[in-house]
Amino acid sequence: MNIKMTSQGRFKFRRGEKEDMFAVHEMIQELADYEKMSDGPQLTVEDLKRDRQTEYCHIYVLDYLKDESEKVIIGYAICYFSYSTWLGKCYFLEDIYVRPAYRRLGAGSFMFREIAAQALAYQCKRIDFHVLSWNPATEFYKKLGAFDLTETEAWHYYRLNEKGINQVVKGLNNID
Repeated sequence: MNIKMTSQGRFKFRRGEKEDMFAVHEMIQELADYEKMSDGPQLTVEDLKRDRQTEYCHIYVLDYLKDESEKVIIGYAICYFSYSTWLGKCYFLEDIYVRPAYRRLGAGSFMFREIAAQALAYQCKRIDFHVLSWNPATEFYKKLGAFDLTETEAWHYYRLNEKGINQVVKGLNNID
């Protein structure tokens, strides 16, 4: 599917290009620092360049148009498809981030609307995402109409890391 670039005033939302991945990598680290997980990101710029247009990794960037000839990348979003046994194809929003200097300008709302438009274009039935409980963005998401599944349906999110995967495969977790 051909993803169209959209713009509103001073913002332009588009699919990330190879040359954008250094800025995306920087912002991934900024987000990790904000989330108090500075040692978390293990991805390299090369990983992002390789994965950016695959079926499993849709990387978008948000440009801020300073004037007619100058733009700066101020945000990014990473999404991928998931599947619901109740609804079918869904869009998972792994990250959405706007650099602090550009917040309160409507950039986050604009970017989220564009992600929702992409989800509709892909015929997805919902958008799923995780938010840390202390993140002030929870109020922003609620205003958009999102709801907290932990509160409303008592769902909990689990993770099996690479070591755990290997242990399960080798039968080291005594799951019998």
